[in-house]
Amino acid sequence: MPHWTPEEMPDLTGRVAMVTGASSGIGFRTALELARHGARTLLAVRDPDKGEFARERITGVIPSARGLVEIVTVDLASLDSIEDAAADLADRTAAVDILINNAGVMVPDGLTTDDGFELQFGTNHLGHFALTGRVLPLLLAAESGRVVTISSLTHRRARPVWDFEPAEVNTKESYSEADWHRHRVSSYGRSKLANLLFARELDRKAKRARVALASVAAHPGYTATGLFTKTSFSRHNRVVSGLSQFVTRATGQSPATGAWPSLYAATHVDLFGGEYIGPRGPGEMRGAPARAVMSLIAQDESVAAALWDQSVAATGVGYEELSR
Repeated sequence: MPHWTPEEMPDLTGRVAMVTGASSGIGFRTALELARHGARTLLAVRDPDKGEFARERITGVIPSARGLVEIVTVDLASLDSIEDAAADLADRTAAVDILINNAGVMVPDGLTTDDGFELQFGTNHLGHFALTGRVLPLLLAAESGRVVTISSLTHRRARPVWDFEPAEVNTKESYSEADWHRHRVSSYGRSKLANLLFARELDRKAKRARVALASVAAHPGYTATGLFTKTSFSRHNRVVSGLSQFVTRATGQSPATGAWPSLYAATHVDLFGGEYIGPRGPGEMRGAPARAVMSLIAQDESVAAALWDQSVAATGVGYEELSR
């Protein structure tokens, strides 16, 4: 694909787009560009005060977006919050054209979600699985709905060992500090592998059901956001925190550029469902959007189908609209 920038995005006037984790980083930059191109842009955030600050920043840059940028409060670590947010959304709009599953946590202090799942897997994968399923009727009501789920380069090192059971064994007291950090990093990779498997399985199910819904995955490469410096290991180790900030700022691309794969995946008219988009530079670390490389496990349809069934059982969200 040719070199692409957000300037080539189509006019999104009249379309509704929702971005999770839109109060900062890549999510904020994604929402900013969607609003710049005319979309009614919903900032799906856990903290409404941070959401309001993000909305003010967007409308300060794009005065024409006033009245188009809204806040949806949702905690992806709570299935009850997700259900409430979807109900709130259904009261506000008849359709959602674009859903970007962007939010994520990486090596956090906390252990579990409100529902007892390991926090990274429960938030990054199960939270977005449940949210997409709850919002599915609105996506299907759109002329041509699109779901973009954000994975990561770290998915390539992960194995499909899922954290569906309450995480009693994942206590910090069971590990040395270094082993604890490695354990949490591996859990993060598994959650991002799950994101990619989910995105592709959702597209397969949509095609089988013959509905107007495309599911695409993307990853931002190596981007200088706060995600790397806000890990529990970095927060509790000043040397690691300082090095993390220096390295990410020196070598990572900006959040604005890191949002390009998400925006391309969300809006490019010639993109097929089931694809995976990332930066085109060396190692897929930075650069304009291009088709990205998936691990062999990420391409395994039997693994994806098993993950889907387990996710339905864990969340109680069944995607009945794709089973008809």
